[in-house]
Amino acid sequence: MTKLNENKLKRLHTASELLDEKHGKQGTPSRQKFQEEALAWYYGEILKDRRKELKMTQQELADKVGTARSYISRIEKGETDIQLSSFFKIAGALGIEFTPVYQAI
Repeated sequence: MTKLNENKLKRLHTASELLDEKHGKQGTPSRQKFQEEALAWYYGEILKDRRKELKMTQQELADKVGTARSYISRIEKGETDIQLSSFFKIAGALGIEFTPVYQAI
């Protein structure tokens, strides 16, 4: 079994530490901006992956939801803050369904 080098282990950083260093601490405007951009990118990836699964072009999707191809492109790249209504409209056109889950408090 390989023995771990304790000195190297002490120099390792957690993901939170790296994010704090690069984008600021939790709750700061710069960290909030990073988190919003990361979430926009993530949702764009979900929609893009599904569109590609369906072998649909951006133009075909745009035509189906009544928007511009460039808007679909910006969403897929995470370059725009998509409204929830637009997200559901695009997701619906891609056959993605959402079921609300209510949890008692």
